Amino acid sequence: MNLSLKILIFMAVGAVVGTILHQFTGNTFVSDYLVNGFLHVGGKWFINALKMLMVPLVLVSLVVGVCSLTDPAKLGRLSLKTIGLYLLTTAIALVLALTMASIFQPGVGMPVGDVSFTPKEKPPLTDVLINMIPTNPIAAMSEANMLQIIIFAIILGLAISFSGTKGKLVKDFFESANHVVMGIVNIVMKFAPYGVFMLIAKTFATFPFSDLVGGLGKYFILVIIVLIMHAVLTYGSLIALLGRMNPVNFFKGMWPAMITAFGTSSSNATLPVTMRCVEKNLGVHKNTYSFTLPLGATVNMDGTAIMQGIATLFIAQAYDADLSMAQMLTIILTATLASIGAAGVPSVGLILLAGVLTQVNLPVEAIGMILGIDRLLDMTRTAVNISGDAAVTAIVAKSEGEIDMDVYNDPVIHSNFEDEK
Repeated sequence: MNLSLKILIFMAVGAVVGTILHQFTGNTFVSDYLVNGFLHVGGKWFINALKMLMVPLVLVSLVVGVCSLTDPAKLGRLSLKTIGLYLLTTAIALVLALTMASIFQPGVGMPVGDVSFTPKEKPPLTDVLINMIPTNPIAAMSEANMLQIIIFAIILGLAISFSGTKGKLVKDFFESANHVVMGIVNIVMKFAPYGVFMLIAKTFATFPFSDLVGGLGKYFILVIIVLIMHAVLTYGSLIALLGRMNPVNFFKGMWPAMITAFGTSSSNATLPVTMRCVEKNLGVHKNTYSFTLPLGATVNMDGTAIMQGIATLFIAQAYDADLSMAQMLTIILTATLASIGAAGVPSVGLILLAGVLTQVNLPVEAIGMILGIDRLLDMTRTAVNISGDAAVTAIVAKSEGEIDMDVYNDPVIHSNFEDEK
């Protein structure tokens, strides 16, 4: 059985097991030893293993990719294409979310009640831009500051490339290190089905399904539908029209990463799996994905943008507040640009949503209404986020001639996720 199918089966079994355990959460053994013991510890082990790989994988793969560029101008083209497409897909996600929320009006008739939410402070965009340049690269790695690591890796890769033969020894070191790190990825992925099972089972065992009624149920279902629509229609169309590639092959190749993202709820933690899928299943060269994927995991948040758009209108409708067209455009502009300003901040979706609500004069504490069901939505939107990163990566790689179309179109390779020989 290939790894993709095994992960899918274990995810489904985890959902069933978790749902059954939820009925017995009053039992001390089930609650303390199974849900918060065995499943909690096993799931955290898997997430920690993925996070362990995040910094070394981004550093070595990006250094290898950049120092392999013989034309420095190519890095500039990659940057412009990648950032442009990321901003485009995020704007499309917001327009789609606002349109669907305006049509189906999930917040109409929703009782407001006593809700409260205190958001963490979002750092100013100027501070984020200033802090992109690390004063201490080692500290940036220890703190997993992805923007700083990306900048340092690009500068280091360019320096190695400019050094010519004198920098060959350092280049060889990073190429060997990259091979070793990918070997660790192979080891960790052997345990992916079991890790996903534990994460999904614990989530379904603790998730309050009773909250999925009335207005919240309508909001929940609408967010899920729009997330799926954006992934299938937007990404599928861009891959077909801009990349001239088969969208079906794309989703087949990215399936293991999407399931892992669903289980971990973290684009950064899923990054090793995303890189592996993009390289081995889609045929994208590391020169491209080593730059586009870490950047996307940090600043590209289409799924989060969809949640922000629908949640904003949901809250506005619950409070019977009419938003003008100017306020709608403010939501699109604010949420699209704010993703960069909140990069690397925990609970980034709720922080961005708080900023959007403030811009259109809606009460920030109303976020408390949707906190109870945000976990499952967070899992789904993370899967969409990493799919967007991979879609942009594939399109940019095709435009640069950095994709092996024989691999992309090979039905045998798709979803096999074989170990590197």
